[in-house]
Amino acid sequence: MPTDSQNLALAVARLNRRLRQERHSDLTPTQMSVLGTLRQMGPTSPSSIAARERVSAPSVTRTLNCLADDGLVERAPHPEDGRQVVVSLSDLGEKTLAEERKRRDAWLHQRLASLDARERAVLREAAAILTRITDS
Repeated sequence: MPTDSQNLALAVARLNRRLRQERHSDLTPTQMSVLGTLRQMGPTSPSSIAARERVSAPSVTRTLNCLADDGLVERAPHPEDGRQVVVSLSDLGEKTLAEERKRRDAWLHQRLASLDARERAVLREAAAILTRITDS
């Protein structure tokens, strides 16, 4: 008999996989996550992205290199430290992220609309709790 934590992990994994299926770009989940982080944080350093994503700096650098090669992010010299760079979303990165989120959000909105008000309220509360767990 699965435990509550196993059931939750399975449900979250299945929802995550289903949301990823709504994507139409060739970007990896990691690349999408980095774009989303840049959207939230604004222009920032690769090390700040690595800390937020909880991955190594070399891993973020590889991801950013791919995103820059595709024109989805832009690099600029750090205004105070010439040894560092500041990374930001390009216009194409903003557009790509917006299109992917629109498609995903439309799918999710349709599913949520089929729930009753109580179920939607439970999910709103669960989303806040899951965010707290994730950020801890």
